[in-house]
Amino acid sequence: MNIAIIGRTEILYNTATFLHEKGYKIKLIITAKEAPEYTKKAEDFKILANKLGCEYLYTSKINEKKNIEIIKKCNIDIGISINYPNIISQEVINLFPYGILNSHGGDLPKYRGNACQAWAIINGEDKIGLCIHKMVGGELDSGDIISRRYLGIDHNTKIGYIADWITRETPQLFLEAISKLGENKDYILEKQSQDPNKALRCYPRKPEDGKIDWYKSDIEILRLINACNKPYDGAFCTYKGEKLIIWNAELYDDNENYLAIPGQISYINNEEKYCVIISGKGKLKINQVEYLQKICTPNEIFKSIRDRVI
Repeated sequence: MNIAIIGRTEILYNTATFLHEKGYKIKLIITAKEAPEYTKKAEDFKILANKLGCEYLYTSKINEKKNIEIIKKCNIDIGISINYPNIISQEVINLFPYGILNSHGGDLPKYRGNACQAWAIINGEDKIGLCIHKMVGGELDSGDIISRRYLGIDHNTKIGYIADWITRETPQLFLEAISKLGENKDYILEKQSQDPNKALRCYPRKPEDGKIDWYKSDIEILRLINACNKPYDGAFCTYKGEKLIIWNAELYDDNENYLAIPGQISYINNEEKYCVIISGKGKLKINQVEYLQKICTPNEIFKSIRDRVI
């Protein structure tokens, strides 16, 4: 089966090399300008195209007529897409006899759109879905699901752990989907419901969305800390007028009856190098922070229970 690689990210790059190693012919690579956090740039995809001896197209406008003509000449059976910057038209999808498959880190039909893993953590879900589905022109994360896997999560799960799982599983899941379609062109694992009440649209998150509201409950704040964790910018608050990022925390219950303003430092353990902060409901044990561009333990920052974060 001849394949076109469409999109960006290191996961797509790894998928392309993986499918090539499994004997599939990569005939075309279409990519566009990378985001700053990507470890694989457009130039890496260009080098890969030269290595594989396939056509290379750098464009964010795949739907333009000149690009459609290039695709037509490549004799491709199926497209593999991850994070292409614009929605692909049905006219382009129709150029591929087996359609275009997209990888989506959300439990479709719920969690369509952007930042789905972060929203799932914040929303208190007990699992993350990873779906390979057929694309539908002009639509977002719709189309028949061909393959799917789940990862169990809880309030202690960091988004970096989920990202590593998606990185590992995506190439294998694409291989599974292509194999199933190769055996049966009409294969479908699940037809996505068209009922809008069963869909949940997720919108993009920004670094400033990681601002901690200490009047929220301990578990809500912990979920935010883990949803904003590395490789992202981190959940943060302010201490003595400077930004304080919290990288590692956990729920803390000492059965104390207390009255306090949320954000209060209630305990500093210099031996085990953690501190405890009171929230609107419950307490959080803080294990690692970043302050004044230095990652450290919180006992290096806080020296008194008269301290408070906002």
